[in-house]
Amino acid sequence: MGERGAFWSGMKKVKPYLAMVSLQFGYAGMYIITLVSLNHGMSHYILAVYRHVVATLLIAPFAFVLERKIRPKLTLPIFLRIMVLGFLEPVLDQNLYYVGMKSTSATFASATVNVLPAVTFIMALAFRLEKVNVKKIQSLAKVIGTAVTVAGAMVMTLYKGPIIDIIRSGGTSHHHAGGSTPNGSADQHWVTGTLMLLASCCGWSGFFILQSFTLKKYPAELSLTALICLMGSVEGAAVSLVMERDMSVWQISWDSRLLAAVYSGVVCSGIAYYVQGVVIKERGPVFVTCFSPLSMIITAALGAIVLAEKIHLGSIIGAIFIVVGLYTVVWGKSKDHQTESTPLMLDEKVPTSELPITDVRSSNGEHKVHKQVEIPRISGNNRLQDQEDSSNTTDTRISHVGQHLSVQLSLSPTTR
Repeated sequence: MGERGAFWSGMKKVKPYLAMVSLQFGYAGMYIITLVSLNHGMSHYILAVYRHVVATLLIAPFAFVLERKIRPKLTLPIFLRIMVLGFLEPVLDQNLYYVGMKSTSATFASATVNVLPAVTFIMALAFRLEKVNVKKIQSLAKVIGTAVTVAGAMVMTLYKGPIIDIIRSGGTSHHHAGGSTPNGSADQHWVTGTLMLLASCCGWSGFFILQSFTLKKYPAELSLTALICLMGSVEGAAVSLVMERDMSVWQISWDSRLLAAVYSGVVCSGIAYYVQGVVIKERGPVFVTCFSPLSMIITAALGAIVLAEKIHLGSIIGAIFIVVGLYTVVWGKSKDHQTESTPLMLDEKVPTSELPITDVRSSNGEHKVHKQVEIPRISGNNRLQDQEDSSNTTDTRISHVGQHLSVQLSLSPTTR
């Protein structure tokens, strides 16, 4: 029993890491498949809509069945938050990301996503989800890591550099498949695409922050995921009808466009939103964004093989800066998590001279704070009657169960 308990305890600690690593493999496949579909003429607005329609159809049945007993009431403030969540990630982030990726490359786009921890940390700091104490090494690590990450993003944006052939091939990059492009125009598209990618990261970070707030009010991950995907589909369709006047763009056939919509909807919207919600609830929004370098490495390998993408020196230098800064932030965040979990472990061992406090709801709906203590066995069937004191609103209740008695001293009612 001891070994099995230790095994499951270890698995519980490793589970968030395994979940996030698995998501990075899913994201890497999405980068490649999505870029292929965009190069074949699919509109990024339509792709975003179809992606979330598929995700809604996938998640909604599970949410309806599995969470029907625990699903909170959908109030107007929560619904408004879900509307904003449906705009931030499904509409704003994804459309900016698709435009930026089409102007640069799948490898570059996956590398740019590594600025997410820095942007999320800054937003979390603004919304007081993160704390900084310059006297603690972990807080300094998070600040320095954020600065290094931002510096790396600036290098990737402003310095392109020569092409580095990691995997030599006779093919050409997908950016030049249609013919040659003047260097000035290509550089302008590169900078514009980079700014689009950075703006999408800001939208994604805002999504993580708002999702962490919403989960506290609406702690039903599957239902929240289904509602976000539904609102994203509705809002994305409205934007698409305005931006795409040609109705033929809505047509989809059995090709890479259908594969991109289904794959990204199932893996990167349905499953990813749910997994991220669970991990955010347990470890916080910064932890979720700290695994993107793995996706960058996988995407770089697949992009060089499948798409014959060329990697520039500026991208490599900037990516190195970003990864170093990212894991500096991760180290500081892990130290914060250890510091926060230590008092909880100590609180589990309550000294016998102290009375643990529990919050119990009374029969009339009010909350009462009780102090509870275990006392040794008392022989005989003794009963203590309730006593009232005019100067104190304390009542004593004694229940004899088996060989022990539990004495509860009920204090004045308090509201939570």
